[in-house]
Amino acid sequence: MSQPYRLARGGLVDRSQALDFTFDGASYQGYQGDTLASALLANGVRLLGRSFKYHRPRGLYSAGVEEMNALMSIGSGARAEPNTRATQVELYAGLTARSQNRWPSLKLDLMAVNNLFAPLFPAGFYYKTFMWPARWWRGYEKIIRQAAGLGVAPAVPDPDRYEKKHAHCDVLVVGAGPAGLAAALGACRKNLRVILVDERAEPGGSLLFDTRKIDGQAAPQWIHGVIDELRGSPRVRILTRCTAFGYYDHNTVALAERALSSEPVRQRLWHVRAANVVLAAGAIERPLVFGNNDLPGVMLAAAVRAYCNQYGVAAGKRVLLFTNNNHAYETAFDLAAAGVAVAAVVDSRAEVPAWLSERLSELGIPLHAPSTVQVALGRRSVSGARIAQANGGSLLVPCDVLAVSGGWAPSVHLHSQSGGKVIYDESIAAFIPGVAKQTAVSVGAAAGKFSLQTALQTGYAAGA
Repeated sequence: MSQPYRLARGGLVDRSQALDFTFDGASYQGYQGDTLASALLANGVRLLGRSFKYHRPRGLYSAGVEEMNALMSIGSGARAEPNTRATQVELYAGLTARSQNRWPSLKLDLMAVNNLFAPLFPAGFYYKTFMWPARWWRGYEKIIRQAAGLGVAPAVPDPDRYEKKHAHCDVLVVGAGPAGLAAALGACRKNLRVILVDERAEPGGSLLFDTRKIDGQAAPQWIHGVIDELRGSPRVRILTRCTAFGYYDHNTVALAERALSSEPVRQRLWHVRAANVVLAAGAIERPLVFGNNDLPGVMLAAAVRAYCNQYGVAAGKRVLLFTNNNHAYETAFDLAAAGVAVAAVVDSRAEVPAWLSERLSELGIPLHAPSTVQVALGRRSVSGARIAQANGGSLLVPCDVLAVSGGWAPSVHLHSQSGGKVIYDESIAAFIPGVAKQTAVSVGAAAGKFSLQTALQTGYAAGA
């Protein structure tokens, strides 16, 4: 089967193992190591869902747990699982996925008529408009919930088993990105009992799509070396596909582990009591605001880079980048190296570092600064963008992907749950962890330190 957006080379997927799957009844093919999201993107599937209220078209926005558009029902029968993020679903042979919140089909959704009446539908309008007569509310409610609902839960008993476990350790590390791996490695070398937790199937975090070298090694090689050392210690436990979702008193952290289909259980609930907790959950890229910024084809810049470097997939044929920081330029450089056309970089800052503008010039990529994207153009997906320039003029740029980056917001959720306070850091325009209430420390991007070197250093120090 053809995968028109799969790059000729690159990525960490195993191209020797092709996997067949279906989405809304249509057959597609991906590779071992793909997520459902990357496989759909490789096959050129842009429309993946509809918005909750107005049923506007929705496409992939991210490559991780922050995905809010590509919510799907996976499987069928008693084991069907609704509202699952396509970015978190590992591709396997025979996977069946269905879109949600549309009727009668995703492409022809009659409820999209709501979008035409959007000015008449303010927030909460149905709670006021349909309150009279009161006896009719049960009828109104059923229709409204069906129009604004998501997936449908199975109506038959769940045949799977679920487990709960308890564990104790000296150091619990949440997040297996560069800072988390370094923290686990430092604790391991001190012969401490370590539990390393990561929500993804494979440790590495942002290093999985980073092109920089660590200790003279490519990032994936460095990851494998660290994981091999950790697994070689009987005092280290690595839990992948495992989400830390609650931080309670006495350094107790709750984890939800998604088991493999080959295992006899479906999920495990862990209660971990740790002497010390290292929070290395990274950061979430922030969007930018402009007209039609919800069209399929508008994506986070780091996600476009991840699909390119980790999965060997081009998000589009012609990519326009819109940013207010230096990090997004790495996406432009990596796309150009992979042979993907970069239409331009739009930077809202008045001053762009000279080394970035010079590198763009060498690659033949136009830079518009200071400028902003005024509106994304297109009906069902992005076909271009109108740029507002500092001199008052405007410019139309054709593109099929608009990659955006508004900076990064550290993941402070667990720090806050533990009782710690957050403080505002003006230099990054984001909240960062303040003083911890329990024996915990935030490191790397989760602490607002975004450089790779700092993440490795602070992580190792926290573990050791």
